Amino acid sequence: MEKLLEQIKKGTVWAFPGGVHPPQQKTLSNSARIARLPLPDKLVVPIKQHIGANGKLIVEKGQQVLKGQALTVPVANWSVPVHAPSSGTITDIASMPSAHPSALPELSIIIEPDGKDQWCELTPTPNPSELSHDELVDIIHQAGISGMGGAGFPTYVKADIKQPIEFLIVNAVECEPYITADDVLMREHAKQVVQGIELMQQILNPTLCIVGIEDNKPEAIAAMKSAAEHNANIVIQTVPTVYPSGGEKQLIKLLTNREVPSGGIPADIGILVHNTGTLFAVQQAVYEGKPLIERVVTVTGNTIHNAGNVWALLGTEVKHLLDCQGFSPVPQQRVVMGGPMMGFTLPTVRIGVIKTTNCILAPDHKELAEPGPEKACIRCSACADACPASLLPQQLQWFAKSKEYDKLQEHNLFDCIECGACAYVCPSEIPLVQYYRVAKVEIKEQQAEKIKADRAKERFDARKERLEREQQERQNRHKRKPAAKTSDEKQKVADALARVKSKSSDGDEKSAVAAAIARAKAKKQQGEELEPDNSEVAKERALRKEKARKYKEQKAAEGESSPTPDDKKSAVAAAIARAKAKKAAQAEQSAEPQNDEATAPADDKKAAVAAAIARAKAKKAAQAEQSDEAPAPADDKKAAVAAAIARAKAKKAAQAEQSAEPQSDEAPAPADDKKAAVAAAIARAKAKKAAKAAAQAQQSDEPSAAEQTGEVEPENSQTHSPADDKKAAVAAAIARAKAKKAAKEAEQSAASEHSTPEQSNEPQTSSGSNSEKTASEQTAAEKKKAAVAAAIARAKAKKLQKEGNDQS
Repeated sequence: MEKLLEQIKKGTVWAFPGGVHPPQQKTLSNSARIARLPLPDKLVVPIKQHIGANGKLIVEKGQQVLKGQALTVPVANWSVPVHAPSSGTITDIASMPSAHPSALPELSIIIEPDGKDQWCELTPTPNPSELSHDELVDIIHQAGISGMGGAGFPTYVKADIKQPIEFLIVNAVECEPYITADDVLMREHAKQVVQGIELMQQILNPTLCIVGIEDNKPEAIAAMKSAAEHNANIVIQTVPTVYPSGGEKQLIKLLTNREVPSGGIPADIGILVHNTGTLFAVQQAVYEGKPLIERVVTVTGNTIHNAGNVWALLGTEVKHLLDCQGFSPVPQQRVVMGGPMMGFTLPTVRIGVIKTTNCILAPDHKELAEPGPEKACIRCSACADACPASLLPQQLQWFAKSKEYDKLQEHNLFDCIECGACAYVCPSEIPLVQYYRVAKVEIKEQQAEKIKADRAKERFDARKERLEREQQERQNRHKRKPAAKTSDEKQKVADALARVKSKSSDGDEKSAVAAAIARAKAKKQQGEELEPDNSEVAKERALRKEKARKYKEQKAAEGESSPTPDDKKSAVAAAIARAKAKKAAQAEQSAEPQNDEATAPADDKKAAVAAAIARAKAKKAAQAEQSDEAPAPADDKKAAVAAAIARAKAKKAAQAEQSAEPQSDEAPAPADDKKAAVAAAIARAKAKKAAKAAAQAQQSDEPSAAEQTGEVEPENSQTHSPADDKKAAVAAAIARAKAKKAAKEAEQSAASEHSTPEQSNEPQTSSGSNSEKTASEQTAAEKKKAAVAAAIARAKAKKLQKEGNDQS
């Protein structure tokens, strides 16, 4: 640091890259003193003449204002006020063309001067060293001072910076051709400029203050050295005349050999830069109490007869300045605000002077020729060599034309200071700076839209969160606990709970449910969380499940001891048996009338044998039925009764048949009586088998029906106990005894039938032809009786069979 200070004080200057040497043309305007112009007929004062937010209007149309009176007040960051340049009347507040290449309209205050030029009350400060830091910053702020050499950055923001400042640099280079405003200002008001520097030293407390002046301004250099010789911390440094040495970053490089990082500001490296005109305005605001209402403007060009520098009131129309300096326009005259390198052509001369206006140039066609048509780039790289920011102007122009804004930012477009050196050296006459300006504006608009969209999203999210929070609060209000219950109410709830519990002890399901509902209501009234007590209901459910499980186990045990046949198969078998029995009976009825009219069989012995066989089969079937009945369940009352009825009917049919058989046997049967007897035996056997099948089907149907419904409770199996079982057993024993007795009687009758023919043969042999006549007479009578008896027996058997089928 000490070595750098020594080098600076010795006058060491460092070079920056690039730069050009255009014709200076400064002698046209720097020979005369600064002139005062007459009051204009109209003052157009834009409310925004700086970088930052607009101030708030505090005047209205028709209002009378004084010179130096505030027209706006700052209301936001980087906002500075504007003041009335002269006394007069506000004739209008409207949008007017702005001092910008686009000439977009901006809100402006139009004042008609009254010619008195009467000041408002001023507050000067003869001894500013007694003022504090904040008081000095506030004076600068309320005076409406902003940067007067470039972008118009608010001066109070730089003065109130929190970062430590090592070097305060005063930009008095004024490198732009034609412009001599700072030059003559330093010549005539060097003392005031140095006082402004000392005020900034008081505010910022820098290590050293360096005033950079080009070597083409010897008179200004001498004046400044003379004015600052009493202050050892102010160094007047002479720099070579190279354009654009007056650029902020380029001047820092020249004087300190430090470089401002890309996208950064000089304060990042401990340096602050102010313009000569800005420091003069600071001195006027503090020492004189005057706000910024006028500035020095260079009016020059070959079409101006009295080229020079003038004190121009802010808001004075450019036309008034030109007319006062002897303007002689040429055909297709151009008027440029600023210098030939960085200035822009005005669309109209009715635009007012603002705080950053330092020159009005009115050249003729030879002095500043119109640019020719744009040609194709020849890639000569002259633009890159001339760029003081070390950029690539050719590539930037390609990206700007194709609107590749991302690549423009990657190539540091915003490091461009728009000095115009690239366009000055371009042999293809490409307006490079114009491409960069348009691209910067479009990128800024995109960024502004993005910021706007982000803020809208933030507002939407905040609103959504607020609505959700309000909804939650409303729900919480509805969920608030009720007021505390009194002791009497609590006692009533306890009594109700006790009653509910006493009722639930009876095992009634409805009582248990009612108790649970009562408990839930009681807890809800007490503001507690609902925890239903289902203990009683659970106990009853467990009891029912236990009963069902025991019933299933009992049914499974019974099924293992006496398995029942399939219900469907049993029903089908019973139906088939009944159909076959009915068909056999019908066949027997159709065959027996014919047998009644026919003669008895010749061979009675075979018929008797067949009848005996039939009776034996019937006896065997009865025994098999008894053996089948033994394992049947004792508790099946209906099955036992049905079996007894079937056996009784079978016995009655057998007795009727046996009573009919002796009559038919005694008579001489026809030749086909044998077939009829066999058919009758078969029919009886089928009827008996059908009755047995019906009894078994009925036994199997009842248990299966009970299992399918599942509604039979275990107590039902005990309802048929002792008395019914005893009756069923007695009935079954009686039926078996009667069947056995009937079988014995059938055997005895068969034996007597076998002995009768043998005894009847002896008289026939002895008597011969004498007994044939009587035998034939007896045979006819007996045959008639036997036929009647057989028909009666068949009718009874058919009736009994039909009744048995109906019961089954």
